[in-house]
Amino acid sequence: MVDEKEHIMASYVVIGAGILGLATARSIAELDPAAHVTVLEKEDRVAAHQTGRNSGVIHSGIYYVPGSKKAVMSRAGSVSMTRFAEDNGVALVKTGKLIVATRDEQVPAMERLLERGQQNGVPVRRITPSEAREYEPHVNAVAALHVGSTAIVDFIGVCQRLADLISERGGEVRFGAEVTGIERSGEQTVLETTAGTFQADVVVSCAGLQADLVAGFDLEAHRMPYRIVPFRGEYYELVPEREYLVNGLIYPVPNPELPFLGVHLTRMARGGVHAGPNAVLALAREGYDWRSVRPGEVWDAVRFPGFWRMARKNLGVGAMEVRRSLSRKRFARSLAELVPAVRESDIVPSPAGVRAQLLTRDGAIYDDFLIERQGRNLHVLNAPSPAATAALEIGQHIAREAVG
Repeated sequence: MVDEKEHIMASYVVIGAGILGLATARSIAELDPAAHVTVLEKEDRVAAHQTGRNSGVIHSGIYYVPGSKKAVMSRAGSVSMTRFAEDNGVALVKTGKLIVATRDEQVPAMERLLERGQQNGVPVRRITPSEAREYEPHVNAVAALHVGSTAIVDFIGVCQRLADLISERGGEVRFGAEVTGIERSGEQTVLETTAGTFQADVVVSCAGLQADLVAGFDLEAHRMPYRIVPFRGEYYELVPEREYLVNGLIYPVPNPELPFLGVHLTRMARGGVHAGPNAVLALAREGYDWRSVRPGEVWDAVRFPGFWRMARKNLGVGAMEVRRSLSRKRFARSLAELVPAVRESDIVPSPAGVRAQLLTRDGAIYDDFLIERQGRNLHVLNAPSPAATAALEIGQHIAREAVG
């Protein structure tokens, strides 16, 4: 750790050692080999929050609006992330994925998803129930889509390798360095942190759950009509003796009104089968269970006008998610819609994650990646799923903006 009084000079400072911050730092180091790149991370390890607490899926790009940043970068990212894992010895399993309609009334939405996937260039095809059971013998499906390009990866392993590559190019990752202020000093930016003062030509913030707060140190107030609202995604996992019920990935047809894909079953890259996540409002930005409550952060969310507008539009869904959160029986029942053999006794709790969801003042859930510029500095304000899948692509895009 840097001494409190030490003053560090760097060409570039990247805030956040999640997958996006590390991918960006590595791309900057490749584009500008003479530069010194420093990554600041408030925790004591890489991938401590969103990156290290997700399901590890390399998404194909099927879900996203054609032409959106999500669609374009997810499609490219599914290729580049798979290649990176293979080239660097990171755990990876090419599973493919089933998206299943469990009731006839879900089939039209499934057909629309098929059309969207085809528009996005995703290798997806409709299959019959009997074909679906060839992939997943225990699945319940009246119709299904098969996406052959979906894979699962160890995203923590990806981050560890990215950190190594940054170091190999002369950069560094500083842990225990929480950013507490950003000020200008001529053409330079000065960052106050819990590990000392850092000065840089360019700052890129990839702060995840703290993205709006960190960006707010640098951006003018009128350019921040957004607020991060945290949603906890709770997981269970199948007990080992019941893991045979799932071969790969089984997803429901998603609700098109929501940014969440619904509770699903995912075989993990390092073994085990994840079940989840749901989506409930977290009572802290890093609130990984109901006991984690930070009243100031709750107040910060609820006093934002967009929060109540969003809540009114999603009251019924929110209440259902809370009931499922508080009842393992309800959670198991949701899983049994996909795989009827799953019982309450088959699942045990697994660590939860928290999604940083950006809201606008009118209550809209911001549905694409969002990067704001202040001078030469860049601030990633919204990078929800599939940001992990697309991290290498997003990182290259940000690096070009930063170096240019």
